[in-house]
Amino acid sequence: MENLVKFVEDVTRAMGLEMTVSVAETADGLRVELDGKGGEMLTRRRGEALSALQHLVSSVFRDLVPHGQRIAVDCQGFRQDKDTEIKKMAVFLAEKARMTKAPQEMGPLNPYERRLVHVAISELPDVTSESIGDAFMKTVIIATRN
Repeated sequence: MENLVKFVEDVTRAMGLEMTVSVAETADGLRVELDGKGGEMLTRRRGEALSALQHLVSSVFRDLVPHGQRIAVDCQGFRQDKDTEIKKMAVFLAEKARMTKAPQEMGPLNPYERRLVHVAISELPDVTSESIGDAFMKTVIIATRN
């Protein structure tokens, strides 16, 4: 984990940021927390830079976590808030699909966001979710079970 912390510190320092990096183990894998001066640079534009950093970290350190688990990178609680928002939207669209009997679309979403939606929907007994598209960013269709 020291290599992971050093890697993230080096990348953020190269970006001109003074960030404190900590890593915690969760049920889903590893959670890298960033805090410090300049964090808003990572969270601008809907967190695109933070998502890019997460993708980079996940690619480089994927062997640190068992298969099926992930590495999540958060900065000053931004990712945690966004994750909560995505899950709530998925549940809202599931309810809308139940009421209207019409499939609902959510996206485009990156792989991390799609996983959040699929996990939230899997906890609901009468709806399903499916990713469609052939690019990095895909749409998730939420529909009632037949």
